[in-house]
Amino acid sequence: MDATDKKILALLQRDSEIAVQEIAEQVGLTTTPCWRRIQRLQQQGPISRKVALLDAEALGLKLTVFVQVKAARHDEQWLNEFARHCSAFEEVVEFYRMSGEYDYMLKVMVADMQSFDHFYKRLIKNMPMGDVTSSFAMEQIKYTTALPLSGI
Repeated sequence: MDATDKKILALLQRDSEIAVQEIAEQVGLTTTPCWRRIQRLQQQGPISRKVALLDAEALGLKLTVFVQVKAARHDEQWLNEFARHCSAFEEVVEFYRMSGEYDYMLKVMVADMQSFDHFYKRLIKNMPMGDVTSSFAMEQIKYTTALPLSGI
């Protein structure tokens, strides 16, 4: 990946609907070589997909909750079942296995506290877990889907 590829990726991260001709002009290429680079970036994986980013607030998803979970057991069967269980909830928009005191962290987006309570009851139903704690985001200070490209 060279500097031109990084410039193309930066432009596409800001707006995936930008015309290839405009990208080409901004990175100093003609249209066909620029299009070929974009195709290569898609085939090789740096561009995994193009999506529409939705405004959570406008959709009424006003409550962001970070749920931390300690594993009930540390065996492969429980870990796989827990991963399947949590991944099935559409409210879970991010899901990580962590180091430290808690084993997992889920980012959950819901409309309100009542919606979170409903989610929480479904989360813990029939799934043995250790300690579960939830932290409620009071204010979103920074949000971006753009990955940092300067360090690669």
